[in-house]
Amino acid sequence: MTDTKDNKKAEIRALLIRTGRELVVRKGAEFLTARKLSEASGCSVGTIYNQFANMDNFVIAQNMQTLDDLVLAMRQIVPSQDSYKNLNMYTDVYAGWVLGNENLWFLLFNFHLHHKGSGLPVAYLRRFVSLANVWKTDFEREVGHFGRKEKKIFRQVLMLAMFSLSSFLATQQGGKHSRKNICKLLLNCYLAGLKVLRQEG
Repeated sequence: MTDTKDNKKAEIRALLIRTGRELVVRKGAEFLTARKLSEASGCSVGTIYNQFANMDNFVIAQNMQTLDDLVLAMRQIVPSQDSYKNLNMYTDVYAGWVLGNENLWFLLFNFHLHHKGSGLPVAYLRRFVSLANVWKTDFEREVGHFGRKEKKIFRQVLMLAMFSLSSFLATQQGGKHSRKNICKLLLNCYLAGLKVLRQEG
């Protein structure tokens, strides 16, 4: 009996997440409210709150799926021995995925723009670690002569810059290719700066 109840709960949760993603993709992040989700899914507002307690938790579940999808897309790359080339390929996929899923990415960015940053679930924060780890091996080859602490800081700065810039691009109008190239330009400028530091060090 408990297994059946748990299965039903999991099915409802999956339905709500799927329906919420469809709403965001079609209508935009601002359209995602408990009432609109209820209308689209056929579930009551009470059921939504029983599943997620509040809409922030629902958005966190959506954002976890978004980060999982992005990591999966980036892991499709078959890396070469050239870390510089690999980082550019990762950037290409990253920017392309963001620009192809603008409303989902805006939901993620907007949540962090307005969230105080504390009290986020460990499982959610691990998604960001997974995203950073996709680049880690190739990134550390480019900064191999720096210490462990510096490597971590450099990687975090790059990830934050990419996150912010790609979110800005996702809300702008214009050609996708030119917007995607801005992310690649950021990466190449960053790597060029690290090479200058290496020569001076």
